Amino acid sequence: MDYGVRLNIQDKRPQTMVLNKYDVNFGQARPQVSTYPDIKSFVSESMRKYMQTMGFDIDADINTDYLLQIEITQYQISYLSGMGWMGTVCFDMLVYDESRNLVYPRTAVTGRASLSGSPVDFAIAANALNAAYGEALENIDWDRVAYFLRRADSPSGEKNKQVTGSGDTALEHTIIRWFIDSSPKGADVNWRVVSSTPDVKNTNQNYLGTTPYESTESFDIKGLTFNNSGDVQIEISCEKAGYLTQKKRFNLRQAIEQKEISTKFNLVEE
Repeated sequence: MDYGVRLNIQDKRPQTMVLNKYDVNFGQARPQVSTYPDIKSFVSESMRKYMQTMGFDIDADINTDYLLQIEITQYQISYLSGMGWMGTVCFDMLVYDESRNLVYPRTAVTGRASLSGSPVDFAIAANALNAAYGEALENIDWDRVAYFLRRADSPSGEKNKQVTGSGDTALEHTIIRWFIDSSPKGADVNWRVVSSTPDVKNTNQNYLGTTPYESTESFDIKGLTFNNSGDVQIEISCEKAGYLTQKKRFNLRQAIEQKEISTKFNLVEE
């Protein structure tokens, strides 16, 4: 997977009692049952570990990565005479992208498990509840969740995904053809970033080569996104002894869409 995901657990249970029904033949009163750790803490910690074993990066950047929201709607155990212990765990799950757009609609997930045993054997009750939780985890469509964490095919598919230098954005995998020529040939070619957005910094000149210069390269401009690329320009300068230095600027959004930066300098003698 190319992107990380943050995990947000919310306890939305209308009833927080762990022991729901307690139907025994001899009319024993329903005991008070509590859990340690509490349900929200347990689900948060255990689900993080479960996801890590499947390869999810859950130490994600709040500004750029996805959000998996799990809402606990039921987490209960019941004892029914003649049937035994029955555990039920229900979640609602949603996935948001880095722009907080809902990309995986609210989906209900349920796990159930039953075990026979004595109504006073709460170890069996705990096993039934844990089994129900395990089934709920397995019933989550993790493949579909992982689908949203893959890099888009083009930068326009992840408009606000920032280049960080880690190589996990479509922008960093977009190959741009550079072709810079001059008349006469043999001139030095330099380039720099000129930005009008605070997310991308201006840079000093960097030497590319001499004309005719041709190369295919990807972008590694920190802070760049598809959305702010229209506010960023590439300035190319062409220098040769005995001739006036010339400069041209190219809008980066246009270069990304065309996958090319090409021009020819007709140099003028000093």
